[in-house]
Amino acid sequence: MHYGAHATESLMYITNRPDLVFERGEGSWLYDHQGKKYLDFIQGWAVNCLGHCPPEITQALTAQAAKLINPSPAFYNGPMIELAGLLTDNSCFDRVFFANTGAEANEGAIKLARKWGRLNRDGAYEIITFGHSFHGRTLATMSASGKAGWDTIYAPQVSGFPKAPYNDIAAVDALIGPKTVAVMLEPVQGEGGVIPAQVEFLQALRELTRARGILLIVDEVQTGMGRTGKLFGYQHAGIVPDIMTLGKGIGGGVPLAALLAREDICCFEPGDQGGTYNGNPLMTAVGVAVLKRLLSAGFLDDVTARGEYLSRRLLALSAKHGLAGERGVGLLRALILADERGPQIVQRALEQMPVGLLLNAPRPNLLRFMPALNVSETEIDQMIAMLDALLAG
Repeated sequence: MHYGAHATESLMYITNRPDLVFERGEGSWLYDHQGKKYLDFIQGWAVNCLGHCPPEITQALTAQAAKLINPSPAFYNGPMIELAGLLTDNSCFDRVFFANTGAEANEGAIKLARKWGRLNRDGAYEIITFGHSFHGRTLATMSASGKAGWDTIYAPQVSGFPKAPYNDIAAVDALIGPKTVAVMLEPVQGEGGVIPAQVEFLQALRELTRARGILLIVDEVQTGMGRTGKLFGYQHAGIVPDIMTLGKGIGGGVPLAALLAREDICCFEPGDQGGTYNGNPLMTAVGVAVLKRLLSAGFLDDVTARGEYLSRRLLALSAKHGLAGERGVGLLRALILADERGPQIVQRALEQMPVGLLLNAPRPNLLRFMPALNVSETEIDQMIAMLDALLAG
């Protein structure tokens, strides 16, 4: 298809998109309208956990689309029930509420915690979150996020989200008061620069919240669904949170998210929570296919092995170019640069010929890598070779 100079003018301007149109994708590769190919180490911001157009998703979508798409969330459907059961069977949670986006799941977590606080903690509603955190783009999740400036863009925003420094248990303890109902965090801060929570911090946080009678909420929108080498990031610390949110990888590219909670936290009544598309069989059928692949023999072990391989290759690249190392967990990693040329490298990587490379710089001094969980060592080697040339240039 030919795209004229004015073809994109009907789209609202919300970001600086490059002058190309992606037309198809397969695995770790994307192809634009001029036939140029790109090695994709963003994968829709850790969304396409099985790469572009994996057969599992194509088959699940086409088979389910021929049967039932959306009978209304007021009724049960088969894929909704199956996916909920798979999630509770493989986590520490008892109940699941399906949504469409990670932000919507986080909104649900905030609402559930506040209702629990009204019933169990004399109306407590404050949720302690962390500096540089990212929980979504709704008014409440922007307010919960610790991203600089986000507390004023759409002011007045939602109050009740005091911020603590990440990995600082004493600071969290100092913020807990009679109005506190929960602590909410990402096991790895993705947008904040791929900063993992220390295992000891997560364990201390669970002890502290339990001792003070408040909830622990883990936002696993980016870290969940195998991204860290375990099915969920909290499992690295061996803890039992009260509430968890999922998004991104759970749908492998389609809009699907989930709010999970332990039985004694679930206090929604009819009318408290809902959503027109929530739990529809078209999306949850995809979720079932994705989760079954992640649970297949050896899959998560392979994610861990690929993550370790990517880490070694990045460390070697860092040493060669005099950079500041790398960090991350599983296949969510960052290369720390010695300067602030991250955005320039991202731009040059996209534009290079004959093959482009898709990278992300959440901060000017680092590059983030979120490849498909089934990325090959050969594809990692290709990315490293391309990045090596960019760093030298």
